[in-house]
Amino acid sequence: MSISDRSRKAMEGLGLTGYEIRVYISLLESGAMAASNISKKSGVPYSKIYEVLNTLEEKGWLESDSSRPQQFFPRSPSTALEAMRMRSENNFRDSQATIVNELMPMYTKSGIKEKPEIWVVRGIYNIAAKVGEIVQNCQQELLVALPGVAEGIGKQMQPVLRTLHERGVRISVLASDETNPDVIRAMSRVADVRLKRVMFGGGVIGDGKHVVILLGESIGERGMVEPIAIWADHAAMAGFAKDYFQYLWEDAKAKKKA
Repeated sequence: MSISDRSRKAMEGLGLTGYEIRVYISLLESGAMAASNISKKSGVPYSKIYEVLNTLEEKGWLESDSSRPQQFFPRSPSTALEAMRMRSENNFRDSQATIVNELMPMYTKSGIKEKPEIWVVRGIYNIAAKVGEIVQNCQQELLVALPGVAEGIGKQMQPVLRTLHERGVRISVLASDETNPDVIRAMSRVADVRLKRVMFGGGVIGDGKHVVILLGESIGERGMVEPIAIWADHAAMAGFAKDYFQYLWEDAKAKKKA
């Protein structure tokens, strides 16, 4: 009896060795057998057969009796898989308890904080760098909200937007109707562009997962006014931002492609 490569790889993924698979398939084909017959049927060397049978029995794939010679029986695949699942869950719970009980006090004592999911980005260069990172790594969909004050960023993005457009990325740009017409025309060649009269803030959303949102301006450490934004790779935050973008998009005026 032969099985597909897909089933064989699935069994290997569960931790069964090549010998174990051959033995189990032989038992499915011929039913109960003694070790010597299993060795002949499966092609597994007799010097290895008891080791393979014992591990298969431990893993729940077969059973044996106390007859002479001892007979080995295959368990149904569903029963064997359920036994493996329960054993794996029990092992995970035991390992989880051991690890948490010993290592969590060490983690708490160290004072280490987990990596945040939302960051504050200050300064036009830092914000532009983070926007560029999201834009360049975009694979499927890019949403851009471009207020009039961010027109300079729009100009810088044009070469990258052309590259994304050639890669088949869907690009939607929501821009202020005060934006330079030349910038709008250039963007409309590679993106769906809509204009909105009043825009509060802006930002970019890449693939519905990564987002930069412009918040406005604040006083920096040196007492200078600088733009401030938040950057997040949190799916829920990006989802909220995308929903709001779509709300604004539906209310905006479409710009025909150049």
